[in-house]
Amino acid sequence: MQNIRWGILGTAEINRRALVHAFQHANGGELSAIASRDLDKATAFAKEYNIPRAYGSYDELLADPDIDAIYNPLPNHLHGVWSINAAEAGKAVLCEKPLAQDAPEAQQMLDTFKNRGVLLAEAFMYRYHPQIERIVSLIAEGAIGNIKVIDAGFTYLMSPEQHAVDIRTQPNMAGGALMDVGCYCVSMMRLVTGEEPIHATADAIWAESGTDDTLVGTLRFPSGVLGHFDCGFLANFRNFVEVRGDGGRLFAGMPFTSPRDEEKTIHVWRDQEHEELHIAPTDHYRLMVEDFQDALREGRPTRWPAKDGVNQMRAIDMLYASARSNK
Repeated sequence: MQNIRWGILGTAEINRRALVHAFQHANGGELSAIASRDLDKATAFAKEYNIPRAYGSYDELLADPDIDAIYNPLPNHLHGVWSINAAEAGKAVLCEKPLAQDAPEAQQMLDTFKNRGVLLAEAFMYRYHPQIERIVSLIAEGAIGNIKVIDAGFTYLMSPEQHAVDIRTQPNMAGGALMDVGCYCVSMMRLVTGEEPIHATADAIWAESGTDDTLVGTLRFPSGVLGHFDCGFLANFRNFVEVRGDGGRLFAGMPFTSPRDEEKTIHVWRDQEHEELHIAPTDHYRLMVEDFQDALREGRPTRWPAKDGVNQMRAIDMLYASARSNK
C-alpha cells in the first residue's frame, strides 16, 4: 500500500513542537495538507514545513480525496464534532487527548467510526515510549510484587496573563487541569493496573471561569489498588509516577513529556537495593504515528483501541462528578 497521506486540522502549537516532525519522519507516511480557518495561517504553516497543500477551511481538507488520515489537535470541545465530520468523509482520525468532552460524546465517536468502518484512536503518545513499555513489563513480571499504591502528578505554572486567554482555562472549550494534564495521570493508572476504576473522589480549586485550576483525585481499582494524583496550572512544573508494591517500588520522572533527544531513567527499589534502568532517546510521537499507519494498512485497531478513550473519559467524568459535588 502507498504511504498514508496525512492532513492536519488547525495550526496548534503541538504541531510545531512534535507532530510535524513525527509525520515527516515516520516510515510509510507523508504529511500532505494542513487546514486552518485562516488561509493565510495555513499557507504560512505549509510553507514553513514544506507541506504540499494548504486549505482555508476544515471542510476543504476533509473533502480532499488524496487524504487518508486526519490528525485532530483542535481545542477539546471540537474533538468530537470534527472527528465525526472526518469519519463521515471516510477519513481515519488520530485525535488529541482527551478524546472528547465527556464519555457520552466519546461513545458517540466510537459508534460513528465503527458504523463507517473507519479507524479512530486517541493520541496518548506517552504510552508508546519504551520507558512506559518497560514500566508495564516490570510490573507484569512482578519486579515490585503486587501493586498497592500508585502516585502521580502533573503540574505547571501558568501566568495570569496566559490564564485569562488560554483555551485550557475556558469552560466552553472543555478546559480544565484534569482535561489538560491530569488525564495523563488517570491514563497511566489505568495502564499500569490494566483495570478500570470502580470509585473516584476528587477536590479542586476552581477558577472564576468555572474550570479547575488544581485538582487532586483518587481512584480505586477492582484489584484493591489505590491511585492518587494531583494536577494543575498553579504550581511549579513537575510530572512523575511512582508505583509501590509489597516487594518494592519504581519511580519515573517526566514520564508524560519526553523530548525525543532525552534519555529516560526508571528507578527500581527492591528491599535496600536500588537499580537505575536507562532508556535511550526516542520519538514516541513517531512511534504512535507508525502504529496508526500500520493499523490502517492492516485493517486492525491501534495498540490501544478507541474504546480505551471512552473508558478514559468515564474515569474523568467520575472524578469531575466528585469534585463538583464538593464545591
